[in-house]
This record gives sequence, structure tokens and C-alpha cells, in this order.
Amino acid sequence: MIKMRKYLLFLFVLLTFCIDAQIADKYTIKGELLDSVSGTTLQGATLFIPTISKGTVSDDSGFFVIDDIPVGHYNVQISHLGYSTRIIQVNLVEDITLRLFLQPSVDVLHQVTVTDEASGGFGIDRLRSVENVAIYAAKKNEVIEAGELVVNKASNTSRQIYAKVSGLNIWESDGAGVQLGIGGRGLSPTRNSNFNTRQNGYDISADALGYPESYYTPPIEAIDRIEIVRGAASLQYGTQFGGMINFKFKEGPADRNIAFSSKQTVGSFGFFNSFNSLGGHVGKLNYYTFYQRKVSDGWRPNSSIDQHTGYAGLSYQLSKSIKLKGEYTHTQYVAQQPGGLTDAQFEMNPRQSLRERNWFQVNWNLAALTLDYRISDRLKINSRTFGLIAGRDALGNLDPINLLDFGDNRDLLSDDFKNWGNETRVILRKELFNQPATFLVGARYYQGKTLRRQGEADDGSGPRFTYLHPENLEGSDFTLPSRNISLFSEALININEKFSIIPGARFEYIRTEADGYYQSTQYDLAGNVIADELVEEYREHPRSFAFFGLGMGYKINGSLEVYSNLSQNYRAINFNDIRVNVGSLVVDEELRDERGFNFDLGVRGKANRFIDFDATIYFLSYNDRIGTVLKKEPNPQFNGLVDRIIRFRTNVADAKIYGLESLIEVNISDALGVASSKLDIRWYSNFSLTQGTYEEPGNEQIDGKDVELVPPLIWKSGLQVGKGAFTSNVQFGYVKEHFSDASNA
Repeated sequence: MIKMRKYLLFLFVLLTFCIDAQIADKYTIKGELLDSVSGTTLQGATLFIPTISKGTVSDDSGFFVIDDIPVGHYNVQISHLGYSTRIIQVNLVEDITLRLFLQPSVDVLHQVTVTDEASGGFGIDRLRSVENVAIYAAKKNEVIEAGELVVNKASNTSRQIYAKVSGLNIWESDGAGVQLGIGGRGLSPTRNSNFNTRQNGYDISADALGYPESYYTPPIEAIDRIEIVRGAASLQYGTQFGGMINFKFKEGPADRNIAFSSKQTVGSFGFFNSFNSLGGHVGKLNYYTFYQRKVSDGWRPNSSIDQHTGYAGLSYQLSKSIKLKGEYTHTQYVAQQPGGLTDAQFEMNPRQSLRERNWFQVNWNLAALTLDYRISDRLKINSRTFGLIAGRDALGNLDPINLLDFGDNRDLLSDDFKNWGNETRVILRKELFNQPATFLVGARYYQGKTLRRQGEADDGSGPRFTYLHPENLEGSDFTLPSRNISLFSEALININEKFSIIPGARFEYIRTEADGYYQSTQYDLAGNVIADELVEEYREHPRSFAFFGLGMGYKINGSLEVYSNLSQNYRAINFNDIRVNVGSLVVDEELRDERGFNFDLGVRGKANRFIDFDATIYFLSYNDRIGTVLKKEPNPQFNGLVDRIIRFRTNVADAKIYGLESLIEVNISDALGVASSKLDIRWYSNFSLTQGTYEEPGNEQIDGKDVELVPPLIWKSGLQVGKGAFTSNVQFGYVKEHFSDASNA
């Protein structure tokens, strides 16, 4: 704590120094860019001063700033796609504030080729070094541009949407894309549990600390872009090893008061998807809303699903400096869950289902209020307040899969989630060492409360999520509160025009509790109950810690960059897993938090005008990794007189995972010089190699074994061909076999 206080004091002094420091005889051009017809602000316009090779891009509010300009006369070029280029003259003897208008272009263009230095232009981009109120410099990151994807958007097909994100292990647990499961670098893909999952910048998972799984996945038809940052995201986004994934929704078109879209999709196995959106811009108000209905019978028996999802977002520009946005999201679905197959049965016929009484339902309600306040062209505050009221219920026969279903009473596991939080960030752009620098400080408060219950339901086959004895549950009844206070800071410091360093730190206070009871029942060898005890339990686990990181970037030229990052990581244990009885899975009551670090070294950019690539070697040190092993122990149901084999979830060992992740994209049309024929041919290859081993000397069952969920090889490749309004895409994917448990059984 003393070291942490000293570090925070240093950052405060440094920030104060940067605010007060002034560079003599150098001035700033700042201002706002607007459409001359509609008066709306223009995002992404380029401003450039050729004589000194300085420039900038207008932000999402139309504001721009060019710093560190010597006294003199200059021509400033302003350009934006769809607008006539404008050149203005300035005589700079002091800071200048401008309000500039661009005239929409009315030229008819037969062909337009757009090149962005941060983008390969094939549906996947990279985040800029600084975007809005976050620093992404020297971090492994990807941006999926949803509008450019040639994929099955109606069914949210993950293998297609994330095909160009290198190294991802993707699970598809349903054929309708209702739940998303992605993991990387040996981390479980189960419902994104190892990613901090966000929507428009705020959390959408069940409980960020106690149960960080995402049962709600935004429909890709409503998404503008998907931002993914790997393990180094821990410094800005908290306790996880995988990184951060953020779904950024579309907004209403700025040039229309109202725009309506409706898409209806029909597919095999009774699939139907209806997506309808409404949006627009009226005065200072921008709005976007959608409703989606999705149904499917599933590709095997007992796998039907019925889902409803709705969203409304309203953004209001209170003044030139202040923007307020309110959002509400609701989704609900009921899904039948097939299963009851052993490995041998699945290999014989994966389309069979031996259980027809298992159901799952979700009811998700998200709300958020976001405030953006631009104090000056250099100083900006973003504050997000968000909340979740949700529930998920699992109903059915939860016995081990090798036991037949004889129609007894079913188990019902019910979770209710209520959480809220606020994350506030302050970002400052200033000069340091005669170079532009960016400083970020932030704070987060999060409070969660999960109610988890388990008991008997009826012996029917329908989706009736009701307990038989709600006042005296046969399984367990726990209240699981959590609380989190975080302080974090990062800085982008340019040593010169090519080399930059990005230090960062995060302080966390976490408190998790478990308060409730569970039922302990013992049987004799004949199956008769000989002991039935209600055990009350209360646990609390407060802890605080700090972790740090350092990134470095070197620009070889304007389109090629070498980057490296070393960041500590931390993942809190989940108390709410401990007292749930699910088949043969038993959770160690002495689970410890997981710690470690991520290291990346990569090179990315353009080899030439038609080849874009990103290659990274990485190392992940994962200490006290929680995993599953097979364990033999006395069966408590028979008073310990008979042994049983269980799947035991515990801190298995320290894991070391390393590998190579690479993506190369080639615009074949440009390479062959046939782009003028309007024929568009593009090819990509997403290739990754990974190796993970456990280190646990003295434990022969674990030491030296392969880490589970680590595919040694993942290769995805695709070819996209387009001519005129028609585009076709074919994709190949290969994932090498790998283990699902730490003992490699």
C-alpha cells in the first residue's frame, strides 16, 4: 500500500506538472468541423499542415486540435470523404480557435479507393493509439467492422464473425448465435468468462466479480464495430487474463430524421430471424432502437429456442461541450437443452439427444447513462453509470451423463443478478519532452449481488421454472454480494516521433461474500437416507492489491510498427460456484485467486499497399490456475463406504502458455492490377501456434501435462470475391484436437 500511494502521488505530481507546463513560442490550432448543409459535426475529417508535416483527425464530436506549432503563416488542408477539400490560411501568433464548415461533394465518382493507415480494409481494423477516453498504444488489439463483414449475421455465426481475430478458440453452444463463447491463449471460451465483456463501454456480464459470464450477446445486425484488446487490457478494464471485448452499437444516421430497416431471414431446422431498426437525428437528439425475434428448432432433437431482444439509445448534445446518452437493453429467451450423451454415443451419432426435460431461460435488463464533458480541447471527462437486473434458470436432470433419465423430479438452479457501477475516466493531452503526450486516470466503483438457489422442481417435461418447496430448498440458498473499488492510470509518452512508452498501474479493492445454507444428505449402501443436515455458512474475503504494466512502440515508417507489452494480471475466485451441486463436479472450498502476467512482442502494418499483417509472439504466466482434474474420493452419499470418481475444480498448478498469433490479408485485385475492372478479390490467413504446460513438481498427475483448452494449431483462411453489388465469401477452419481437463484424461 505504501508503494502504491507513492506511485499515485507521482502520477498526480506528473499530471499537475503537465497541466501547468507551457511551451514557449509554440501555439495551438483547435476548433470544430461541421457539415455546411445539415450543421452536424463531422467525425474522422483530416486536417494537415504540409510545411511542417503536422496533422490530426477530428474526434467523435467534430473537435480537433493541432499542438506545438511555431509562429508563422500556414496553409491548413481539411478533407473528409464525401466533402470538398478546403484549404484555409492562418497567421499564427497566438492560440487560434476555429469553427469550420465543409461543403458536401456532389461529384459522381465511378470508383473510390479508401486507404486508412490503421486498417487493412477487409472487415478488420486496429484501434488508434488513443480513442475517445482510452489508450490502446502498444497493445494487441483488433476491431471488427461489422458493416464490412460477409457473414451470416442473422444467426450470429461466431466462426465467421471472429474469423480474422488470431488465436481465438471459439465454442458455438447453439446454432442460433444466442450465446457467445470465445477464449484465447488457453483460457476457457465458456460464455466469454475470461474476457471483460462490454457494450458501448459498460459491463454486460452477470457479475463482473462473482460470475463473469455473459448470457446475453448483442445481435451483430445492430453492431457498428467490435473492439477486442488482449491481456494488457487488465490495466484499464480490471481483473481478467483474456482481455476486453466491447460491442459498439450503431447510432441513428446523422443526415436523416428517420430511417427504418427490416430484415427477415429464414433458414433450415425451423430457423427464423426478424431484425427491425429505427433511428435518426433530430436537432441535437440522435436515437437508435431495434427489436429482434429469433426462433429455431435446432439441428438435433430437444434444442429449440425462442428469443426476443430490444434496445433503445438516446443521445443528446446539451451543449458544444456536454453530451448525454441513455440506453436500455432487454433480452429474454427460453431454450431446450439436448444432451445425455457419452463420448462414445456422441462419436456414433452427434445428432441424437437422450434428454428431453432440460430447459434454460434468461431474462436480461441493462441500463446505462453516459456523460461526455469536454472541458477543453485537451481535457475530457467520460463517466458511465450502468446497472443490471437479470436472471437465469437451468431446469432438468443434472445427473452425470452416463446415467439414464427415469423421470424423477428435476433440479432447478436459479440465479438473480442485481448490480450497478460507475466508471469515470479523465484524459489529458499535453506536451512532454517537446512531443505530444496523453495521460489517463480513472476510477471505478462496482457493487454486485447474486442470489443463487438450487432445489427440486416437478417431474414433467415442460419449461416450468418453479420450485416444489421454495421455503425449504433441497439443495442450497445463498446470497453472494461483491464490491469493487479501482483506481487506474496509463500514459502515452512519445520520446520522439518514432518511439513511445506506455506505463500503467491499477489498484483494486475487492470484497466477496457468501451467506446462506446448503443441504448435506448421506445414504447407506441400499440408498436409504441416514443423515439429512442443513449446513449454514458465511464467508467473506476482502483483499486489495496493485498491478503494473509497461508497453513500448516503435514506428519503423508511416505504416509499420513494432510493439511490445508486459502487463500483470489478476482474476478473482468466484464464491458463487462453491456450493452448487451439478452432477459429478465438485469445487474446492479453498480456491485461491489467480495471478500472472501477459507478454506480447509483435509487428503490424502494411508490407505494401495491398498486404496488411499482424504477427505476435506471446507468453502467458498463469499462477494458481483454476482447472478440473479427475479425483477419487469416498462418496459422502454412502457415508464414505464407497469410493467415487469426481471432476474436481481447484487451483491445479502454475501454467506457462506461449505461442505465435498471425494474420495476413492480401488484396489480390490490387496486386494483379485488376481493381479498375470492378472485380474485388481478397484473401486472408489466420494462423496460430500455442503450447501450454503445467508446472507442479511432485504431482505426477499434473506436472508436465498439457494445459487444457489450448489448441496446438488453429488455422482459418478465406477468400472473398465481389463484383458490383454481389459479394461471396468462402472460409476454411481447422482446430487441432486438445484436452478439456488438466490431467489430460
